[in-house]
Amino acid sequence: MKKILLLATGGTIASRPTAAGGLAPAITSEELLACVPELADLCKVSAVQVFNLDSTNVGPAQWQSIVRCIKENYDAYDGFVIAHGTDTMAYTAAALSYMVQNSAKPVVLTGSQKSIYNRDTDARNNLYRAFVYAVSDGAWGVQLVFDNKVILGTRARKTRTRSFNAFSSIDYPETAVFRDTRLVTFLRRPTDQPPVRFYERLEPAVFVLRLVPGMRADIIPLLAPHYRALVLESFGVGGLPGGEHGEMFAALRRWCESGRLAVFTTQVPHEGCDLAVYEVGRAVGELPGVLEARDMTPEAVAVKLMWALGQTEDREKAARLFETPIEYDIM
Repeated sequence: MKKILLLATGGTIASRPTAAGGLAPAITSEELLACVPELADLCKVSAVQVFNLDSTNVGPAQWQSIVRCIKENYDAYDGFVIAHGTDTMAYTAAALSYMVQNSAKPVVLTGSQKSIYNRDTDARNNLYRAFVYAVSDGAWGVQLVFDNKVILGTRARKTRTRSFNAFSSIDYPETAVFRDTRLVTFLRRPTDQPPVRFYERLEPAVFVLRLVPGMRADIIPLLAPHYRALVLESFGVGGLPGGEHGEMFAALRRWCESGRLAVFTTQVPHEGCDLAVYEVGRAVGELPGVLEARDMTPEAVAVKLMWALGQTEDREKAARLFETPIEYDIM
């Protein structure tokens, strides 16, 4: 029987009503397991409370804590299940995909739209199926299990705020699905995987700027003292208002000349960006230090930049790390 470690981090799945009327994480890892006694028939389960936070409060420091816990226990367990809040779970899934690379053992994130404390909830279903995937033959890498779907950590995105089918796989097929309780796997563990590699260093000085029509260019120099990289969520396949003769272009050129990175992505949910399509994007794409996210999710773009910048101070080396496909994040 396989050994699985549950890492509890808080979130809606572990929340109870507060005296003020809202929800806040309060249910422990052991209490979560007690709510799904069927897990004892699947595997030998241990649990650890890494932290107990609303996922809105989860960021790089918490990702590092999760990675340290997995690294310390990696040899002792066959897989890991992380109970997490849904609001930032796609960010955490992407971050772990870059921080725990080439894992032949599954690192599975799950959560719920309603607390396991409630009678009618998706929490038990999601937690149980996360363990079913974790113990299955061929399970691997960082995956997100939610509403009977298994999604690559680099491709997961929360697309609904209330519904049980809250997560979607963006521009990539699901790696597996559940038909009732039967797991149907589509993407199996890659052959000839290198040894697992852990990374803990991150550089959180990444700013995401969503362009809106009429935005002034003076926002960019205001960011320069505080950030090493800028993600620009542009329109359509990508471009910059005013093209190469506009004020935004001049501001971005100065940003890049200072040794910083700028990554273009799109506000459109699917199919990615391509700066070469229109004149408003072509010249921008030729600036040293400008990269394209292509079909990466916004969550993956932001945290991959944090990871790449955490590995090196050299802009060109960081750019190469960002542009190297990892866990199917770039197609």
